[in-house]
Amino acid sequence: MPDRDTTDDVGSVRHSLTLLLPVAAGSELVLGLVGGLPALGLGSAVLGAVALLTGRYVIGAASEDSGYRRDARLMTTRVPGIGDWYWILRGGSDPDGYPSSLRPQLQRLYAARLSERHGVSLHTEPVKAAALVGADLWPWIDPAQPPPSTTLPPDRLGALIDRLDAL
Repeated sequence: MPDRDTTDDVGSVRHSLTLLLPVAAGSELVLGLVGGLPALGLGSAVLGAVALLTGRYVIGAASEDSGYRRDARLMTTRVPGIGDWYWILRGGSDPDGYPSSLRPQLQRLYAARLSERHGVSLHTEPVKAAALVGADLWPWIDPAQPPPSTTLPPDRLGALIDRLDAL
């Protein structure tokens, strides 16, 4: 398969410039013909400002802290700190606390571990994920099913953490 030049692909900078520069030059020509020298000067100033702002945006697009783009979210929520885990575990042991606080965090950890170590998605490959997690622990983190109980027994939590560590 021969290498192809991707610089003229639709959406590339070269392609955009080949379309926008003639439009800008034509706009300036029309402004100059219709409004004379003052309109030509104003059009040049506006086009120059737009070019500078667009250039700043394009140059900053590759930087992570450009200020114009949202942060890349690899996970759905922020990573809990050590202090947060105390409250997550405490809330997860309360009645009705497991489905709302602890289970989503365990699912997030299992999804990350299965993806990183085994290349298996918790959500799109549930059969492979269940085989790796184990049939006895899978119902507690299965994202397609509700949890077996609204409270998580301490021995189950210990088994889930031990299995997560072993994966």
